[in-house]
Amino acid sequence: MGIVIYNSMSGQKEPFETLEPGKVRFYACGPTVYNLFHLGNARMFVVFDTIRRYLEYRGYEVRYVQNFTDVDDKIIARANELGIGVRQVADMYIQAYFEDADKLGVRRATVHPRVTECIPDIIRFIEDLIRMGHAYVRGGDVYFDTSTFKEYGKLSHQSVEELRAGFRIEVNEEKDDPTDFALWKAAKPNEEAWDSPWGPGRPGWHIECSVMNQKYLGEQIDIHGGGRDLIFPHHENEIAQSEAHNGRPFARYWVHNGTLNINGEKMSKSLGNFILARDLLERRPARAVRCFLLSAHYRHPLNYTELALDQAEQGLDRIDRCLRNLRHRLQALESAPDYARDDQLPVEPAVQKEIEAARRAFIEAMDDDFNTADGLSAIFEAVRMANTYLTGEVRSAGLRAWVSLLLELLDVLGLAPAAETSAELADDEIERLIAERQEARKQRNFARADEIRDTLAARGIMVEDTPQGPRWYRR
Repeated sequence: MGIVIYNSMSGQKEPFETLEPGKVRFYACGPTVYNLFHLGNARMFVVFDTIRRYLEYRGYEVRYVQNFTDVDDKIIARANELGIGVRQVADMYIQAYFEDADKLGVRRATVHPRVTECIPDIIRFIEDLIRMGHAYVRGGDVYFDTSTFKEYGKLSHQSVEELRAGFRIEVNEEKDDPTDFALWKAAKPNEEAWDSPWGPGRPGWHIECSVMNQKYLGEQIDIHGGGRDLIFPHHENEIAQSEAHNGRPFARYWVHNGTLNINGEKMSKSLGNFILARDLLERRPARAVRCFLLSAHYRHPLNYTELALDQAEQGLDRIDRCLRNLRHRLQALESAPDYARDDQLPVEPAVQKEIEAARRAFIEAMDDDFNTADGLSAIFEAVRMANTYLTGEVRSAGLRAWVSLLLELLDVLGLAPAAETSAELADDEIERLIAERQEARKQRNFARADEIRDTLAARGIMVEDTPQGPRWYRR
């Protein structure tokens, strides 16, 4: 049947068909970098990283863009609070984002654009909208005229009248209609600003993502992702300005993850009940945190409890224990005198059938709107079958096949044990570190030599010192 995705636009699951065969243009809203990200943000980052991983696993070439909003009222306020520049605040929290996201196994996007890198593109886009009659200037501000986009409200499934009733106009705004939104904001005193045809100012929030989408992915994309709270106004406004500008549908699939709750209430910075991902990672294994974040379907609410994290840790321990037992049995076979004969035997047909069934169950779960909860269940069922296999007579080929399958499926979810990600460390980088270790030993800097050895070991790279020099292999 293939992959089906729940599309927030249609409110139902739809078969996944890309604009270009075999290729996916995928945009996910990134963080506004004025603070460390909390666990609710982490869920969004992990969810879209997992969707990207799965699409690649299914053979798609994915161009994945996640932006950084590095100019915003909150960033300005944070800079004033800390007594440093706005750029310093943004750089500091972008670096912090990568540190924490890396720990959670969130792979780097194909492109991580910053708003401040796209100001000329944003100005040109706004000029186009004014020229086309979709925007108007009020003093140094520019607003999008929602009356010119007849489908306004189609993502949030609300009429303009319903949307208008929920708005209030700020005292300093001169909009023609409450639903009109800022494309460009005139500079305030002592505020970071850029020159424009309408005077010094900075972009509005919504225009930023539309422009970065178009710049790095084109006028149309396959998937646009974000948290459910971004449906309105952010994504609704993106649709209005992008489709008014380009005259064609913006994104084929709108994918929104559910909230992360604590004590039954949405976790957010504005409510003050948030848990910083960094704080949690200091006391819980990163794999367990990621496993917890994937333990419910991405569209459903996920409730944070310490018990849920305990269960995630216990589940990963069960998987890791199975992998260790499979490898120990394999090592025992390899050390046996008649191992050469066993090594020529193929995977048992019954084992091959079970492995294919386990892989198929995982794919069926993930094909159904990226159901990671059922995907994890398929992995645990594979662990059960592998443990049953260990209770009888085994072959080296069967043991290797079970290890390979478990690592394959875990990697799709970003949950492979750390030692199994050693392939990400290129051979030339390993050689460079070993050469640095050798030089440290010559200089009798044994602390540094040991540090490099331990670093390599943690990545699954084992180093043996021989009379002919160091040799290494992947564990």
